[in-house]
Amino acid sequence: MIGVTVLLALLAALANASASVLQRRAAVQEPYDEGGAGGVRSAVRRFGRLLRRPYWLAGASLLAVAGLLQAGALAVGSLALVQPLLATELLFTLLVGGVVFRRRPGLWTWLAFVALAAGLAVFLLAAAPGAGRPTAPPGAWLLGGGGALGLVVLLVAAARPAKGAPRAALFGLASAVCFATTAALLKEAVGRLAHGPAAMFTHWSPYATAGAGLVAFLLLQSALGAGSLTASQPALTLGDALTSVVLGWALFAEAVHLGWRMVPEALGIVLIGAGSIGLARAPAVGREWDARSRNGKGSGGRMHRTHG
Repeated sequence: MIGVTVLLALLAALANASASVLQRRAAVQEPYDEGGAGGVRSAVRRFGRLLRRPYWLAGASLLAVAGLLQAGALAVGSLALVQPLLATELLFTLLVGGVVFRRRPGLWTWLAFVALAAGLAVFLLAAAPGAGRPTAPPGAWLLGGGGALGLVVLLVAAARPAKGAPRAALFGLASAVCFATTAALLKEAVGRLAHGPAAMFTHWSPYATAGAGLVAFLLLQSALGAGSLTASQPALTLGDALTSVVLGWALFAEAVHLGWRMVPEALGIVLIGAGSIGLARAPAVGREWDARSRNGKGSGGRMHRTHG
């Protein structure tokens, strides 16, 4: 089952990354009015034009596929294994983007690739998260869900008076906790599917998944608007992975090895953080790499990370 879980999680990350690149490929071909002269009507017209672009539609379809793959991975594997693996979306985004936009990652980007991949491998091999129960009891949700909600509130409260990089990092961490909670809620929902669709859709978890996902998305936009990806991306990547490990243990009784293994686990976390910073500083998240318009000039756009 571990092999199936890893495969599904990696495919979900690849689908998410491909969706981001394809939708970005369509978006940079459409003029963007930053001055707001057209207001909402201009944005609606632009969105309508995007809906007619094959690249954008293909990206939207891949987002749906990514959601199904993530749900499948959570159905057969542990939360503590699936969510850290989704961090490979950063790697796939630059690889797929390099093909689509015909740009090759530089040496430092490749080193960041290696650091993130090695960090994930070391952390997961050392922690060796085990499968737990498919659903969580109500008491566990009161503890784990309430704790996650309280942490998000505290992080948002701390971020509001902050400026620049600290604000971006705090909002990024709040978003990460929400994304991990969304994944936990999705695991709860698909765990009930074994008793039939009615058992899932009459339960509160699918609707809480949608709500938590929306909050996570909005917090992510706040993080991206507050400062550079170099500040928000490490908090987002590490926060999602570590929160998922904690929620997997608290909600689904997933076992994680500690003791002497905490040393390589810490090393893995450091490598993941270093790789995330390196990838966040790569040209792929700057204004040149993917900024292409009809006349071949840059559009000044920016590629943002998405979640399934």
